[in-house]
Amino acid sequence: MQRTGREPQQQLKQAAPLRRASEVKNTTAGELQNIVDIQGTDGILYMVLTPLIIITLLGTGIALGFISGLLGIGGGIIMTPVQYWLYNSLGIEPDLAIKMSFATTLAVILPTAASGVWRHQRQGNIHWKVAIYMGLFTSAASYIGATIAVNLPGAALKAGFGILGLIVAIRMVTVKISDEERPIRQNLWLWIGLAIPIGIITGILGIGGGIFVVPILVLVLRFRMRNAVATSLAMMLFTSVGGIAGYIINGLNVPELPDYTIGYVYWPAWIALTIGAIVMAQAGALVANKVPGRVLNYILVALMFYISLDMLGVFSWIIGRF
Repeated sequence: MQRTGREPQQQLKQAAPLRRASEVKNTTAGELQNIVDIQGTDGILYMVLTPLIIITLLGTGIALGFISGLLGIGGGIIMTPVQYWLYNSLGIEPDLAIKMSFATTLAVILPTAASGVWRHQRQGNIHWKVAIYMGLFTSAASYIGATIAVNLPGAALKAGFGILGLIVAIRMVTVKISDEERPIRQNLWLWIGLAIPIGIITGILGIGGGIFVVPILVLVLRFRMRNAVATSLAMMLFTSVGGIAGYIINGLNVPELPDYTIGYVYWPAWIALTIGAIVMAQAGALVANKVPGRVLNYILVALMFYISLDMLGVFSWIIGRF
């Protein structure tokens, strides 16, 4: 359901990109083309996507698409912080901004993962039996997680995202990972037992889950790195659907959401992020098939450490000390 002008129950905080109706009346047509959001009827607030913001979203989409195909992750660890910062800077309250970021991220992950899966399938890297069984259960659990998330404070979601990322990154560093061919653990109940908590976590945190799925496939199920990357992307085709549904259904009657949202999914950002992501996921998948598993592991761990610390506010705290 697309939202149209209504009086918001919660006043959006003032920020530079927000304009009142009286200011917009004298705006040129060229400036008006960037206005994508309207709130209220009297003293209307307009949220403006400036060219710089659009370029930022397009660039983020290109980067996340390549990383998605390369590392088997949905790119949520990149998209979520970028979107949160942008929405917050545009005047969206932090609690609402983080939930919109999670929801829109999941919506971008679906077509991005599909693009990467197509390329990995051609290279024969996907273990479809694991992907389907685990994907179905992560999808159902992801819906539950998204339902839980919309009732949690934004600060708790950010902290949970950062802490879990650090735990997995540390585990990846402390365990020696072999990239040799090994027999995969063929235990259906183990797959289901792993899939349910993964799905709940990904639904709560608005990510495809690859940042956790790839390490688990490698460490627990004994996948080779490139097969874990490919199978993780295939699982996301299922996982993201459950999370998207949860954020849309639970956001349909939230009055504070801006226009051009479907539930918590903000589709102008979805379009900008998806354009580059779909194309670059192909390139990432091609590179992943040529890069040694050990190198892929190092890249993934470095990314996990950086994003997790950023979501916990560590870098902001350090900057604030100087």
